[in-house]
Amino acid sequence: MSTLVAPFEFELIYQSKKSAARVGKIYTPHGVIDTPNFVAVGTNGTLKAVGNHEVNTLGQQLMFCNTYHLMLQPGADTIKKMGGIHRYINRQQPIITDSGGFQVFSLAYGGVANEIKSKGQKRHDGTVLKIDEEGVVFRSYRDGEKIHLTPETSVLAQKAIGADIIIPLDELPPYHMDERKLKQSLDRTHRWEIRSLNTHLDNTQNQAMYAVIHGGVDSNLRKQSCVFLSQHAFDGWAIGGSLGKDTNDIIDCVNMCVPNLPPEQPRHLLGIGDLPAIDACVPLGIDTFDSAYPTKAARHGVLFTMQGNVKITRGSYQYDNEPIEPDCHCPTCKNYSKAYVHHLFKANEPVAASLATLHNVAFMVRRMQKYREDILAGRV
Repeated sequence: MSTLVAPFEFELIYQSKKSAARVGKIYTPHGVIDTPNFVAVGTNGTLKAVGNHEVNTLGQQLMFCNTYHLMLQPGADTIKKMGGIHRYINRQQPIITDSGGFQVFSLAYGGVANEIKSKGQKRHDGTVLKIDEEGVVFRSYRDGEKIHLTPETSVLAQKAIGADIIIPLDELPPYHMDERKLKQSLDRTHRWEIRSLNTHLDNTQNQAMYAVIHGGVDSNLRKQSCVFLSQHAFDGWAIGGSLGKDTNDIIDCVNMCVPNLPPEQPRHLLGIGDLPAIDACVPLGIDTFDSAYPTKAARHGVLFTMQGNVKITRGSYQYDNEPIEPDCHCPTCKNYSKAYVHHLFKANEPVAASLATLHNVAFMVRRMQKYREDILAGRV
């Protein structure tokens, strides 16, 4: 293993001979991320329903926090005054933040699922006031205050927050956008990303910045985005924007991008982390995935196991005295039975969500370790 010689570095350890899958290590100021890996989403600086002191024990190497929400509460400057995000939330391991663009997109179009169904029709609730060349003007969902999010203010907020990996501001167009408008959006996103990069390079602050590849489901635009952005000094690559309506579309988008990205840098798939998509995209060469799905599923009583999902609220688990998964290292499986977790959900006890979340996060840690082992053994 190489020693850390820079604040950020990607080491390619093994390239599969069977697929584009690979095993590597991402070195950051707050520790190493083994790849491929899953990134748990802690929107407000915590995974919902669990404390960071608990997550720290599970081996979750990278957490995703949302700049948009942290800007509104408690505020990026507050986090800076409290010593930065790692000290503030009591997390010693690496953290990645987004630009805030995804949340603005969700405000404008109602989220990915809704915009696909509504064919990209904009909402008219007055939350997003303006999107132009300068950036985005929107109203805080907390107090109605006008906020101007630009490439520069987004990066400066992420500097104040102090994550290890940060993301440039990008526009997320809807899935149904026509070709002309999609090209206009892509060009503007590229201009925003270069402005973001320039602001970042003024004071890198031991942070890395990933470029965001756009272009919708248009193969030519995706390639253009890869070629254009790879000419600039980004540290890694995030495949983002509208990735289509199902796993097949996601696979197509990844296949459009990966061959056109520098192999010596890490590749992240933004907002995608369900198991079928990970199964499909690890062999395509994706290094990291982020998604709120495992923690959201846990809160709804869906627990992951290597043998398939367990819907713990079903009556069949009322008298099941076995742990959710016998070889799981999480506190839930070490201390409690399926019957007890079933009871907690039925009784609407808040701790049910905590125990289920701890298990699902631990499962994702073990599952990603299995991917790495399978790649090294030549099975993937």
